[in-house]
Amino acid sequence: MRIKDTYENTIVIQKSEFITRLFRVNSIEEVEEKLAYVRKKHYDARHNCYAYILGDNQEIQKASDDGEPSKTAGAPMLDVLKKNNMTNILAIVTRYFGGILLGAGGLVRAYSSSVSECLKRAKLYDTKMQAKFTLTLSYPSYNTLLKVFPYIHIEDQAFMEDVILTGSCNLDKYASLKEDLYKYKISTDTLTLLGEFQIEVPIE
Repeated sequence: MRIKDTYENTIVIQKSEFITRLFRVNSIEEVEEKLAYVRKKHYDARHNCYAYILGDNQEIQKASDDGEPSKTAGAPMLDVLKKNNMTNILAIVTRYFGGILLGAGGLVRAYSSSVSECLKRAKLYDTKMQAKFTLTLSYPSYNTLLKVFPYIHIEDQAFMEDVILTGSCNLDKYASLKEDLYKYKISTDTLTLLGEFQIEVPIE
């Protein structure tokens, strides 16, 4: 799974402030760029720990404790990302020390919780093989489609004399799409298959 945007969350544990940012990244160059941005923004923080995963099969993984005791920050952050089956994601947790030592176990819980809480804010997407198509239909038919075709993901639409939309759906659903449109008296004359693609679809 992937995220689309950047998400941020802050928690305070024993007076230490943990600021978590999640970035969508597609390359190590983007990882370095985001790390440089956060390090510059929080130059006065004691730690900017991070973990990232790249690749369709999570081929590239790395974590850094950035001065925290070994395996108390980066590794727990990476574990949260892996358990949630995330990829193309960079998590950075900036810590402002509050003067109270948390101990190894406390640090592991703090960094894990920071990333977990931020992930709850994120809108997640999964990559699936989809049939992509265009369809031109009347406004009444468009309203019907919105109500009774929940399996169609509308990617683009133009409102002119008729509605011209580009959509996608699971391959097995496309096989029955014509029949479903016919059932609701929606013309299939303008239904055109554009092909089969790996498309990111939102996780509800």
